[in-house]
Amino acid sequence: MLGAIEAGGTKFVLAVGHSPTEIADRHVIPTRQPDETLAEALEWFRRHDRVDALGIGSFGPVDLDPSSATWGHIGNTPKQGWAGCDIAGYFAGSLGVPIGFDTDVNAAALAEAKSGAGRGVSSLAYITVGTGIGGGLVIGGWPVHGAAHPEMGHIFVQRPHAEMGFAGVCKHHGACLEGVASGPAILARWGATLSDLSPTHEAHGIVAGYLAQLCHNLFAITAVEAVVLGGGVMKTPGLIGLVRQEALRLDNGYLAAGARHQIVTPELGDNAGITGALMLADQAIPLAPAQM
Repeated sequence: MLGAIEAGGTKFVLAVGHSPTEIADRHVIPTRQPDETLAEALEWFRRHDRVDALGIGSFGPVDLDPSSATWGHIGNTPKQGWAGCDIAGYFAGSLGVPIGFDTDVNAAALAEAKSGAGRGVSSLAYITVGTGIGGGLVIGGWPVHGAAHPEMGHIFVQRPHAEMGFAGVCKHHGACLEGVASGPAILARWGATLSDLSPTHEAHGIVAGYLAQLCHNLFAITAVEAVVLGGGVMKTPGLIGLVRQEALRLDNGYLAAGARHQIVTPELGDNAGITGALMLADQAIPLAPAQM
């Protein structure tokens, strides 16, 4: 039996299953302070048969370096009370099972690559556009890690002249991609969600342009075959089409000649993150002797 947590800034999704694609039970709890939230999640897992491994896809930043003393900890997050939380260590100690740990977007990317929109391609980037903007990159079946993990929402993008007066909402970078195209940025800039604005409102084209720049940059830098755009903002009717259109314009026939670059929506929908967390649990089982 596998256990999984998709740890988000507003909610924790919990699941158990006999395989990554077989969810036997699922539960959602609100994200409160760490002690309260983790204890409630632990109680739910203990009501089930013993899990053999637990996968955690967490909001970040997080420490993914297995040799680090703070592996499995949440880093310098603006989420009050959670900076420095040893989320992986809490469940490893309480459940006594191996832990698979990654970012929530890397988990979603892994799931879409193996069981969703990425079937048939060797590389995929998953981008969530919502309260924040995050991204995961999977090449050859494995999430890409480096000095830390990808922070695709914090790249800087070219901005229309009319937008230069908007300072952006990112606490660290102001007008990075997250600072100008996330849900809170759209609300701060235009006073409404993108879905609530008229389809002819300028915001749709501007946000699509920012996201198209990210897609073009991913294609140019990583040669990734598919970019999957998910999250609440991407549920805006017509937005995915605008992003594709603008990405083609930006490319100007250069990269598109190969016809292998795709901009698609998630096939797994809201199950991408928790399915990926179950995959992390499944991958952690062979590592048990080294981790225990």
